[in-house]
Amino acid sequence: MTDLPLLDAPVAAAVPIHAMRTSEWEAWISGRAESLRKLAQVHDFRAQGGRILVVPTTDGEIERVLFGLGDKAGSMAFGALAQQLPAGDYTIAWAPRDIDPTQVAIAWALGAYAFERYKPRKRQAPRLVGGDGMDLNEARLVAEAVHLARDLVNTPANDMGPDALHAKAQAVAEECDATFEAFVGDELLAHNFPMIHAVGRAAKEAPRLLRLTWGDESAQRVTLVGKGVTFDSGGLDIKPDSGMRLMKKDMGGAAVALSLGRLIMRAKLPVRIEVILPVVENAISGDAFRPGDVVATRKGLKVEVDNTDAEGRLILSDALTLACEGAPDLLLDFATLTGAARVALGPDITPFYTDDEALAADLASAAKEAADPIWRLPLWDAYDADMDSPIADLKNTGDAGMAGSIYGGLFLRKFVTAKSWAHFDIYAWTPRERPGRPAGGDAQALRACWRMLRDRIIHK
Repeated sequence: MTDLPLLDAPVAAAVPIHAMRTSEWEAWISGRAESLRKLAQVHDFRAQGGRILVVPTTDGEIERVLFGLGDKAGSMAFGALAQQLPAGDYTIAWAPRDIDPTQVAIAWALGAYAFERYKPRKRQAPRLVGGDGMDLNEARLVAEAVHLARDLVNTPANDMGPDALHAKAQAVAEECDATFEAFVGDELLAHNFPMIHAVGRAAKEAPRLLRLTWGDESAQRVTLVGKGVTFDSGGLDIKPDSGMRLMKKDMGGAAVALSLGRLIMRAKLPVRIEVILPVVENAISGDAFRPGDVVATRKGLKVEVDNTDAEGRLILSDALTLACEGAPDLLLDFATLTGAARVALGPDITPFYTDDEALAADLASAAKEAADPIWRLPLWDAYDADMDSPIADLKNTGDAGMAGSIYGGLFLRKFVTAKSWAHFDIYAWTPRERPGRPAGGDAQALRACWRMLRDRIIHK
């Protein structure tokens, strides 16, 4: 993971950053030196959103940095500074009062991320010196969780197949002193995980279910489930090359669930946490499951496979059933489930589904505070019948060519008995650089869910 460029101790030579909104610019610049006013005028700097003005000294060093927030930008905008400023030490000397200093530190650390497993970064990341109101311990915990998820997603399938993801989950369990269990290959059949076995049996590396458990058994029970398809060819309903290119990220749900679970354990949140990861590669061979197959699930429901490229919900059916056997107080699942979610909301906003109104409200509030955008979509009961099968209890797709993300949520709901549950249909990818989000793998909904859990359990 990328070293976090956050400094606790003051640095005398740290370059001051003055961040302001466009509406504050005239009042701020009016009392400054004529040379600074002229420099800003020459560069047409008026604190427009995303604009950065590096102010030099007479000997060519950086005297200060002016950063424009426009009139709407929040804390995540500060991630752009870590992405664009030259190496050095910086401190926030001026920022609007409505900007949370800790969120600024998180944004900075997220912007400084680089995936360096195969290629070293081109330049050293700039470092931020902690200031008033910055909880750098919180910032580090959150940023390290996001960095771990990004590393997992960015790693290609030849180095992040089922075996490697298994090893990473086991390493997290050992790091956090959590109990670790794994059911691999035919053990899945012996322990009644038939759907995970069916989807993953064609691959060279065996399918498996991984489970981490940590915390006081008497504490509130929180269970995280993450889709771990390490590569998705589409199966016999094979994807076109354009659709397959990014399918190393189809384990993004598992990456988020594992990283969020690690964050909860490292922060010692007083909960009983369980992380459940169904891990497979959706490959093609003579043993691949087929369109039209009817496969049993752990819950006992028989599913007709309408499309082998809708495999994520199939493996999640067994995992969610196991999760609910533990009677969690709260169940969250994360999955790169549908392309339809991207059609609906684009790459930046994650749709989520829940029937729990209080949970929906808490998630919406936490997402806003954490600058981690999510949007609730409906579990529309009228669409349930579209998944009826003439020969099985249900099929894994809907009849219509629309509402694909909703169908995915409705399918998963059939396997959930937890008192409170939310499903996140994440993208796990940033197609082009945004503030705090370098292009590549991402951990959507992780920060929103952490904020919700922290506020519910610690600040309730």
